[in-house]
Amino acid sequence: MGAVGVAAFLGTVDGSIVNIALPTIVDEFDASFGAVQWVVLSYLLTQATLVLGMGRLADIAGRKAIFITGFVIFIIGSALAGLSPGVGWLIVFRIIQGVGSAMIFSIQYAIIIDAFPRSERGRALGLNATIVSTGIISGPIIGGLIIDAVDWRWIFYVNAPIGVIGILAALRYIPHTKPGGSERFDFLGGALFFLAILSLLLGLTFGQERGFTDPLVVSLYSAAVVVFLMFLAVEKRVTHPMLDLSMFRVGDFSVNLFTRFASFTAMGGVAILFPFYLTNVLGLTSRNVGFTMAALPITMGLFSPLSGGWSDRNGARKVSMIGLLILVSAFAVGKILLNADSQVWMFVLMAVLLGLGFGTFQSPNNSAVMGAVPSTQLGVASSLVTITRITGWITGVAVMGTIWAVRTVSYSGGIAAPDSPPAAQASGLNDVLLVALVLAASTALLSWWKWRGRWAPVPDAAAPS
Repeated sequence: MGAVGVAAFLGTVDGSIVNIALPTIVDEFDASFGAVQWVVLSYLLTQATLVLGMGRLADIAGRKAIFITGFVIFIIGSALAGLSPGVGWLIVFRIIQGVGSAMIFSIQYAIIIDAFPRSERGRALGLNATIVSTGIISGPIIGGLIIDAVDWRWIFYVNAPIGVIGILAALRYIPHTKPGGSERFDFLGGALFFLAILSLLLGLTFGQERGFTDPLVVSLYSAAVVVFLMFLAVEKRVTHPMLDLSMFRVGDFSVNLFTRFASFTAMGGVAILFPFYLTNVLGLTSRNVGFTMAALPITMGLFSPLSGGWSDRNGARKVSMIGLLILVSAFAVGKILLNADSQVWMFVLMAVLLGLGFGTFQSPNNSAVMGAVPSTQLGVASSLVTITRITGWITGVAVMGTIWAVRTVSYSGGIAAPDSPPAAQASGLNDVLLVALVLAASTALLSWWKWRGRWAPVPDAAAPS
């Protein structure tokens, strides 16, 4: 748990700490904002496209070796990023970081599931979620202190000592679990999945700037669909597939994976707009925006281990359903309370409800997904948990962000956000909250319909180690 905790903390801190340094990097390298955006996007895209392959490789070669190798690559990428002579090199070195990150995050849930009996897995996954929340909160604070005290390059250098601690903990405590048999790695399937996810995420990324009807964006989406169909065709025929499609016949696996994707889509699309609302509508300073938004991850971090423990005793389905219902109520409260004349406490109330709902939902949801597969496929299942988080968040940012931008222009009479009047921006956010509410309610309804009358704990497919 300590080794995985270090990885979770390091990854989430690194994801949020870089955002603080972007203005400084623009000045340092005299780069455009569009170029500097790829400092963040390159890392995220690399992680999303490689994580399934790394999870499958871990199931074949052993999780400990992949986990430690990922730490080493991440540290090397961090050191090189700190030495970058230009923004282009920084993007390249962030890709190296992303490779190491994919190796680490593809199997963190698998290692936890392997280490704990079923009666403790929900609580363990909840503790991991608390560590992630701590990293989300700490990243901007640590980044601001480092940039003020020394130099932006140290936001990458500090990864080295933390990473060494993680490596030592992994060497000492993570058992070597190499499955028996002689399965082979599906290189063709891995390549096709890489291209399909890359095309999808690039389409979502470029769609925010160019519009979703732009020829390049449409071409990327079309390529994603075609290549993904080719991937499915290959996976049905190979002896040792990258992704065993029979996993999706298990209701606990497929339904909970979908609800995870939908929840992150709703959360990602709304959360990206909170700074604009707090700054441009409520008039908060940057410092107060950070403190106000912290209500969400703090609440989530507090309730994640509690909900995990509840799910261990009462069943993941029931607790995750409660979390979804709280999310629905949170979006409804935001839809009712948030407008141009709202007070800060109204936003905090919604943020606390979002943190409570997501914290209650996430741990039992992860436990249900991971517990629905045999131990030989834990790496792949762990990878899919990570992929749904990343793709759901990016989808939410792209789709909800576009809805907000279009609706805000409509309400302002043609003035584009974020330069439009506060009332127009607030109305645009209100429309986005309605979309998130409908999505969350539909997801909760699907879960209720699928599991109605079957809320008792179910045995896991994954055999405890």
